[in-house]
Amino acid sequence: VSTQSTGTGMVADSDMQVQRARYEAAEFKYQFGYDMPPDMISKRLADIGQSYTQIAHMRPLGCCMILIGWDQEKGAQLYRVDPAGFFCGFRACSAGSKQTESNNYLEKKIKKNSMMSETEVIQTAIAALSHVLATDFKPSEIEIGVVTEKQPTFRKLTEAEIDEHLNALAERD
Repeated sequence: VSTQSTGTGMVADSDMQVQRARYEAAEFKYQFGYDMPPDMISKRLADIGQSYTQIAHMRPLGCCMILIGWDQEKGAQLYRVDPAGFFCGFRACSAGSKQTESNNYLEKKIKKNSMMSETEVIQTAIAALSHVLATDFKPSEIEIGVVTEKQPTFRKLTEAEIDEHLNALAERD
């Protein structure tokens, strides 16, 4: 699978969105013979979410999804799908109760350094989370997923890898 997601909001709605995304991706692969690109999954989920806002007997979804993946033509992709049916690609984004502060922090950091290495991206994400929540993390308290050109499939970092990044951040500060 070339696309992974995370969600915030109502758990049941997030589960339903993930199931729908899996169904749409499987149907696409069956019809066309290759994995559905992240931008197409995002558009399809946004279209479905938007239709829920127009039908009287269906309540709108109560979750926001962030999808990451690798497209052979466009490279790494990050999309956010809102319950109202809005989807947009980003270089960095967040979702949840403190998304505004987090997005502002990420925007400032990325404007300063537009071309970042994998290590810098991971450490910037950890720093943003730490800054917004005003806490220091242990490796067991956070999960980090990575998609790179060298390894286009989604992988989670181990606690040892996360600890290396946390130590590097502590030394840098």
